[in-house]
Amino acid sequence: MRKTLLYFVMLALLVPVHLHSYAAGLAAPPPSPGIKVEPNKTALVITDPQNDFLSPKGVAWNLVKDSVAENHTIENIELLLKTAKDKKFKVFISPHYYYPYDQTWLFGGAMEHLMHDIKMYQRKGPLSLEGFRGSGADFLERYKPYIEDGQTIIVSPHKIFGPEANDLGLQMRKQGISSVILAGMSGNLCVESHMRELIEQGFEVAVVHDATGSARMKGLDGDQAAKVNFRMIASASWSTAETIDKMKK
Repeated sequence: MRKTLLYFVMLALLVPVHLHSYAAGLAAPPPSPGIKVEPNKTALVITDPQNDFLSPKGVAWNLVKDSVAENHTIENIELLLKTAKDKKFKVFISPHYYYPYDQTWLFGGAMEHLMHDIKMYQRKGPLSLEGFRGSGADFLERYKPYIEDGQTIIVSPHKIFGPEANDLGLQMRKQGISSVILAGMSGNLCVESHMRELIEQGFEVAVVHDATGSARMKGLDGDQAAKVNFRMIASASWSTAETIDKMKK
């Protein structure tokens, strides 16, 4: 009887310690394993470096301008592109285009409907560049020397948010790429969707959290949501300065 009583007393004393240790473990930040940055195996992937998001004339500018300004997104994307070219990293662009027949889709999610309603990323067709130059679907002018240099790989367009419907994964595998430095627009939509899918496909992914920006609407902060998920899902969530330092080593 005494042994039994003693057992329960000791158990009662140990439970709070155990619960405290468990709670402390939950409160700790998740690990940050990082990726090994090697020019022959690591690619810079930029999603949607296009006028509709990054130009004051773009149809989505008012939704993202605050987070773009706070993150210095436009400047940081250019710094990543310049470093990648200087250090001989492969660069892949995953653009977003909508053609006239895409406007006839019968259903879609919230932001899909918004993009169609405000006429984002409009092109005349996959075989036509009529009206493309300077349009919302075109690349931001300051990025064109890096994108149109004949070396950058511009993959087929993604149609909603992620790369499931384009050839990004195929193109990177054909170039021997196994890890990705990811940046671009917009953070909680296309960047996050690319991050998730590339991880599912077996790529290591580091996201550059201040080389992106996201929409802010009433009660909704896409930039904060994106940064939380970058940190919790990717192998690394780095600043532009951290990323460039690793690319230069």
